[in-house]
Amino acid sequence: MNFLAEIKIMPLKELLDPQGKAVMGGLSNLGLKNIEDVRIGKHIQLSIEADNAVEAKQIAEEASKKLLANQVMEEYTIQIT
Repeated sequence: MNFLAEIKIMPLKELLDPQGKAVMGGLSNLGLKNIEDVRIGKHIQLSIEADNAVEAKQIAEEASKKLLANQVMEEYTIQIT
């Protein structure tokens, strides 16, 4: 079966997000003053061939841990459809 893994990777909340701060400054310069915080992350889609959703999630988990996310600085969530 073919599954779609959607992986959302975000900087850890404890760490400074310089891209987010830059975007927040730009939004403020555009007059959008009500925005309190901006965090910039990544959204990755993997098409996975697996026997079931559990196996697909395990494959996505391994890909995230080994390559897609830097676990020292980022956290990730996986959704399988």
